[in-house]
Amino acid sequence: MRRVNADAPLTILYRDAHLIAIHKPPGLLVHRTGLDAGETRFAVQWLRDQIGQPVWPAHRLDKGTSGVLLFALDAATAGQLGRAFEAGQGLQKTYHAIVRGWPADGGLIDHPLRRMPDDMRTDREEVQAAQTRFATLARYALPLPYGGFPATRCALVELQPLTGRRHQLRRHLKHIAHPIIGDATHGKGLLNRAVAAWLGVQRLWLHASGLALVHPVSGHALHIEAPRDDDWARWAGA
Repeated sequence: MRRVNADAPLTILYRDAHLIAIHKPPGLLVHRTGLDAGETRFAVQWLRDQIGQPVWPAHRLDKGTSGVLLFALDAATAGQLGRAFEAGQGLQKTYHAIVRGWPADGGLIDHPLRRMPDDMRTDREEVQAAQTRFATLARYALPLPYGGFPATRCALVELQPLTGRRHQLRRHLKHIAHPIIGDATHGKGLLNRAVAAWLGVQRLWLHASGLALVHPVSGHALHIEAPRDDDWARWAGA
């Protein structure tokens, strides 16, 4: 996994009196967790120290995922955002990913997901409905033999989760047999390593490109975008 540059400040994409959004680099945890006890750098503490005031994360991104990460700057706004994200009200998230194989041009993945073992609640259903829209934007054929074929097929897809289940995009893409490249949990280790060696970078190829929402205080429409970082240019010649 690409290491985070701890000396560089976090890139701020948007800021007002109530909200702040950053461009989270891949490899950075949002907050401290027992699953990564060896980590010492976290987005919450890093941003707090950078701007000199407390912050409250409005949602989560996986450690390996880059892109738009939104925070509240006060507890009241954090509560409003939390309720909005929980209900999915007025929210639209857009992601981009590189996946194994060549998916269809587009479609809807409608596949219920079971709650993960560390995310169980006795007052909630264990299996929840989950839907993700996808569109295939580009197809690549890497000169890497795989599965008896002389080349490895990969594709760039745009994703819009219609629900907010844990690891939804990674699990849904595995479900349709097009796992995200670099996904150590839901992908193929041998293929991930081969692609990483060919590209010269090892990472999860999942990026939170855009977040559209209704501002919890002003009520205005807000659209925050994070351009894909320089790593993604490596696919241009694939």
